[in-house]
Amino acid sequence: IHSFCKKDDHNKENLFNSLNYDVAAKKRKKDLLNNKAKIQYFHQEKWIYVHKGSTKERHGYCTLGEAFNRLDFSSAILDSRRFNYVVRLLELIAKSQLTSLSGIAQKNYMNILEKVVQKVLEDQQNIRLIRELLQTLYTSLCTLVQRVGKSVLVGNINMWVHRMESILHWQQQLNNIQITRPAFKGTTLTDLPLCLQLNIMQRLSDGRDLVSLGQVAPDLQVLSEDRLLWKKLCQYHFTDRQIRKWLILSDKGQLDWKKMYFKLIRCYPRKEQYGDTLQLCRHCHILSWKGTDHPCTANNPETCSTSLSPQDFINLFRF
Repeated sequence: IHSFCKKDDHNKENLFNSLNYDVAAKKRKKDLLNNKAKIQYFHQEKWIYVHKGSTKERHGYCTLGEAFNRLDFSSAILDSRRFNYVVRLLELIAKSQLTSLSGIAQKNYMNILEKVVQKVLEDQQNIRLIRELLQTLYTSLCTLVQRVGKSVLVGNINMWVHRMESILHWQQQLNNIQITRPAFKGTTLTDLPLCLQLNIMQRLSDGRDLVSLGQVAPDLQVLSEDRLLWKKLCQYHFTDRQIRKWLILSDKGQLDWKKMYFKLIRCYPRKEQYGDTLQLCRHCHILSWKGTDHPCTANNPETCSTSLSPQDFINLFRF
């Protein structure tokens, strides 16, 4: 009996060691998979196939998170033609699509956002644009974190709190940024003829930029109040029907186009214009950046491509 008990203990010990070994092996395998998942969004192909169907089953093979991971947004933000497009897409996702992203896609989203902030801190451009993006994201997270008990967000609550702290830190960095004057002391904007200064102002698509430019110098202030300038800005962004609905007269009995512009932007979305956009091939239904090669079987692939706005991109993955 004594020898049998010893043998039984020995077997139990072996069984225990075997179980420990199995647990350790499974843990190593899980860690290996997690390490691979952390770099999952690095793909050789910079395009993605989008299913034509609109059912949940088909969309399960191509999600918004997967598309966001594979379309090389990290490189796109370094291209000035694509920068505003990516920022607008990040803003739309922050407003309504955060819960649609997988854990890896969320991490990728925050990594790209960090690169955007670092780029703005370095080149000191598009500061207001990124401030608005961060504020939109923070507001959305405040709402979603309060409802975290309903499983609306993927991930641990502490991780999301840490991300919110990072957003606050980025906002503080942007608020503390000091614009440095260029060392070059050649011809400036105010040295140009008035007609050229006005022509340059007409290239600005945001009325807030016109107001800021008018605060630089008294001469620019006069030009920034030009009625024709604000009229063209209103006609560029809004339809005649929208403009007629919000007519505002000045004290002199003329249309106050400047006041009308700021009233209209509170009521209607402004027209979006980008230097480069994502494109969808109507022949093979592949989504990619313009100029990206993809395995298209059409005789003339260039004629099959359709440009997508950031909202159109998100609508592709709704069912």
